[in-house]
Amino acid sequence: MADDRRIVCTIQHPAHVHFFRNAITELRDRGYDVHVFAREKDVACELLERYGIAHQRLAGPVNTPLDLLAVQARYEYEILRRVRRLQPAAVLGIGEPAIAHVSAIGDTQGILFTDTEHAALQNAVSLPFADRVYTPSAFWDDYGAHHRRYPGYHELAYLHPNWFAPDPALPTGLEPADGPLVVLRLVSWNAAHDIGRTGVASLERVIAGLERFGATVRITAEGALPPTLAARRADVAPDRMHDLLARADLFLGESATMAIESCLLGTPALYVSDLRAGVLEELEGRYRLLRWLSNDAHPGEIVAHARELLRTGESTWAKRRRRVLAEKIDTTAFVVDVVEDVAGADVEENDSVTPEVVHE
Repeated sequence: MADDRRIVCTIQHPAHVHFFRNAITELRDRGYDVHVFAREKDVACELLERYGIAHQRLAGPVNTPLDLLAVQARYEYEILRRVRRLQPAAVLGIGEPAIAHVSAIGDTQGILFTDTEHAALQNAVSLPFADRVYTPSAFWDDYGAHHRRYPGYHELAYLHPNWFAPDPALPTGLEPADGPLVVLRLVSWNAAHDIGRTGVASLERVIAGLERFGATVRITAEGALPPTLAARRADVAPDRMHDLLARADLFLGESATMAIESCLLGTPALYVSDLRAGVLEELEGRYRLLRWLSNDAHPGEIVAHARELLRTGESTWAKRRRRVLAEKIDTTAFVVDVVEDVAGADVEENDSVTPEVVHE
């Protein structure tokens, strides 16, 4: 029989750490027995350690596309064993197939959150089989009666002002010269939904164009940089990345998550990729904090858009950010309410974060 005070939370990516970390702390403070299981991806386990979140590492990183199936199989097996033993009230994850599969065992509820429409294969083998699916209201797809939408973004679980205030002081060595600070993000493209995709071309030409404009370019990357770019790498601890994004004058890059984070911190984002999503479209069309370019955009086109965004006054971005915060909810509060609803706890009704209703 499931234990109403026991919860399992799964982590497969650094973004998952950020999404769940405040909810984990809040739930533990409320007396829940929260077990955190992780698969190593980039700095996911390092982040869990930095935030002091007790966890177990169940599988290693994926180094090649062929590794993905083996690592996922091992991870699912280890999750299955632990859920069978723990009998939690709910198992939480982000688009994670293992959650939907293990929730068929006993009384545990499989609760999935996602905001990534283009993760088509992962969504197909997980979302239809979960007990509940929660997505931002901007999410394009519909998964039926067990799919609930909420007026928020994943990134507001940790960047909402209730949880985050940026440190205005940059880490040593990252201070820009007299001109604007541009954070350039390059991704590794080894996730399941990234296979066969590429990123920004002609990086050297893009960077040269920005620097001719007087910008200081700092690069964050999941892999090694070419020798010609290595001196521009931003040496910043993973838990200080959001301080850097908040301090930047422009985000430019291939990471959808970091583009969204920048927008929510009041930093305009120039997102260069062929991957689209409902949240990105809403930040571009409704809130005008983001601009999208295809990854085959010419370097001169990228630089021209970057210059235009950099010329826009800081007060404009701050005003647009305030509108987002006025219209969206604290996602951590929502996650905690979802867990308490599933666990059968008495939750004080709050119209802004009810797990059953979307407020447009």
